[in-house]
Amino acid sequence: MAEARLPISVCLIAANEARRIGAALESVAGWTSEIIVVLNDEVSDGTDKIAESFGAKVFREKWKGHIAQKNSAAARATQPWILGLDADEVISPELRSEIGHCFANLEKLEGVAALSFPRCTFYCGRWIRHGDWYPDRQIRLWRRGAAQWGGVDPHDKLIVNGRVLKLNSDLQHFSNDSVNAHIQKIIPFTDEYVRQHGDDPPGFPISGLAIRPVWRFVRAYFIRGGFRDGWPGCYIAWLNAFSTASKYAKLRERQINARRSE
Repeated sequence: MAEARLPISVCLIAANEARRIGAALESVAGWTSEIIVVLNDEVSDGTDKIAESFGAKVFREKWKGHIAQKNSAAARATQPWILGLDADEVISPELRSEIGHCFANLEKLEGVAALSFPRCTFYCGRWIRHGDWYPDRQIRLWRRGAAQWGGVDPHDKLIVNGRVLKLNSDLQHFSNDSVNAHIQKIIPFTDEYVRQHGDDPPGFPISGLAIRPVWRFVRAYFIRGGFRDGWPGCYIAWLNAFSTASKYAKLRERQINARRSE
């Protein structure tokens, strides 16, 4: 007898993600009612074929930014509930079971607009359960019409109108395959920060370069227990501190170059 499907539309956006998207879709196929995948229009690595093999409805759109693209995917949903998933995320068996328990006992969802759950990242051979990366609670499952994606690109955030129920099981995150992949993300993220703040009044935020990076390390490694995650916990704390210092240094660089060109 086939498993009853929950009234959930899974909405996912992706670029060239043939290497990772299969695990994400496998974790939701068979127990959700609909899978919607919105691809960037230039995708050419077979991501579309993999998505279709899991029964997904695949659409291609010109890239509009994380927030607009995710809202576009959600707008195509037909089910009463929407589950937002990234291509590098997997619904763990424990989280799937906990979500199913909620829908089997609908009194748990009475008056609830959305559900959140902790996100646990796999990095350098181990699950990171301390520091700045955990519990990294995410709101990802919501009633259609009760929330929309907002925030500032590329840091999208679900804006919910109503009560959020907290679940306990982990959303699994496979965001960095290697140290190199982690480092390479610093450039686009710091560039985006400069783009958003480049028109701020000029001035050198010395605290951003001298104090905030140190605080980021101390908070992540000591206060939030990053030392419990071994050497990866130490490296994550250092790299987060470096990223913080880099965005302020690049902002200052832009301000200096702007003055020189006047």
